Amino acid sequence: MFPNDRRYTKEHEWVQSSGGVATVGITDFAQNELGDIVYVELPEIGRAYASGDVLGTIESVKAVSEIYAPVSGTIAELNTLVGGKQETINTDAHGAGWICKMTLSQASELDGLMDAAAYGKLAGA
Repeated sequence: MFPNDRRYTKEHEWVQSSGGVATVGITDFAQNELGDIVYVELPEIGRAYASGDVLGTIESVKAVSEIYAPVSGTIAELNTLVGGKQETINTDAHGAGWICKMTLSQASELDGLMDAAAYGKLAGA
């Protein structure tokens, strides 16, 4: 149910790392809990975040939720698609609905995140 090629946080973010760059998004479980997403506040390119910092917010018809940095790094790229077509997160949370890409400052932090099996247990899958 959850892709095995990424790591997960207890706050329901996922991170997929390749070549020192981490792609970050929210999980399918999280988008399902939120319902129809109507607005996404994206982080600022070039800004550095520590693991656990608030990157932005996601607003749905049910609630406003914060997006947390799963790892430390600097924002390198934003998914502008989700800035204008927020429903992309609802339809493809683990693919086209990614939020941002970060240049990792401490790749070892990935080791402290959950794998797909552990996250599936947390999410009740």
